[in-house]
Amino acid sequence: MRKILLSIAIVSAIGMQAQSINSENVDFRVLKAPQTSIKETERTYNIKVNSPYNLSKEDVLKQAKKDHQDAVANFSNTIKESQDAYQQSLRDYNDEVINAKETFALESAEFKKMSLLERLNMQEKGMKPTLRLPSKPVYVKPSPPVYRDPDLNDYFIVDNNVLASQISIDGYKKGNPNVDVYIDMSTVNFQDNAGQTFANQPTKITVKENGTEKINTSIGQDFVFVSSQPSNNINKPAEEKKYLGNTIKSINTFLNETYGYKTLNKQVKLEFVKNKGEYNDLEKAQIYVITNLRKLQANSDPTSNNVAFENMKKGTDIWEQVLAKVNYTDKKAVYNAKIGKYLFLNLIRLNVALENKKVAEKYLNQMQEKMVELDLSYNEKAELKTLENQIYKS
Repeated sequence: MRKILLSIAIVSAIGMQAQSINSENVDFRVLKAPQTSIKETERTYNIKVNSPYNLSKEDVLKQAKKDHQDAVANFSNTIKESQDAYQQSLRDYNDEVINAKETFALESAEFKKMSLLERLNMQEKGMKPTLRLPSKPVYVKPSPPVYRDPDLNDYFIVDNNVLASQISIDGYKKGNPNVDVYIDMSTVNFQDNAGQTFANQPTKITVKENGTEKINTSIGQDFVFVSSQPSNNINKPAEEKKYLGNTIKSINTFLNETYGYKTLNKQVKLEFVKNKGEYNDLEKAQIYVITNLRKLQANSDPTSNNVAFENMKKGTDIWEQVLAKVNYTDKKAVYNAKIGKYLFLNLIRLNVALENKKVAEKYLNQMQEKMVELDLSYNEKAELKTLENQIYKS
């Protein structure tokens, strides 16, 4: 009997130190709240852009046809100019022939005055006087003008209406606006520095809420790197188009951080202990957290989400209570370092996903104090570094 009891005790001890930690990726949706809250019934906006860009496809085609018509109307003058240029080139040719013959005669006379040895030396070096006559001009009659559609890629086609259509505020509708946005954009300025090209595009953003000015700020004043080549070696229309696109992105980012309501589809990895019995409390915590994460709704009515967060907190409270019981030096303990590690990671992951960075930082600091006992794997260390970057990312 004593042997049987001893065997049972050994099996029990092995079970306690061999916890099976599994993981699950939980998908959920949240609404990213802006810095400035606007009632849902009042989320209407209008964008007005003032810029130096005012070129449409129709403008380019119209100008190309006009240039062609002008070329046709001026073709007789083009013929005459080409003939005049040819006559001038003939006169220049005759003068060049005379100069070449005179130069040859002078060089030949000097060559004959040299000794035989000097002449042989000059000849070996290819320096013997030679008569070099220019090529005689040939008249080429210009061809009549032929119309071809311009390559639109060679043009920077954009106007204020196009730019305004590229700016939007998430969660708002266009219409009778409660939020009026005015964008005053200058041209892209290129600047050379140490053989490289930098650029800026000063842009003023003014926002009025129900006619009252709330924002008056500027972006894009600082010069940023564009190319490792000087500005006279780059395709300026292409680079300006690219830079303008970045300016539009910056405007959208600014407006949406201030006013936008954006639905975020998120996923968080949460771990749980598989063993039954000793870990019923942790199983209950897992159910609280995962179930209520999935109940979160991406709307601006906080009522349902508040209930979900309250019930989720019941699970995270259990995690915290268990953390206080962890024995980090006894591997056979029911709540050992392995349990502590997964709970710390769960709390950090969850709060990073919910953008509770201060709370996530608190658990990160607590975990770092126990880092020697936790024995993180290579992948866990890499993940923790990524989470740390997200916490301190501005």
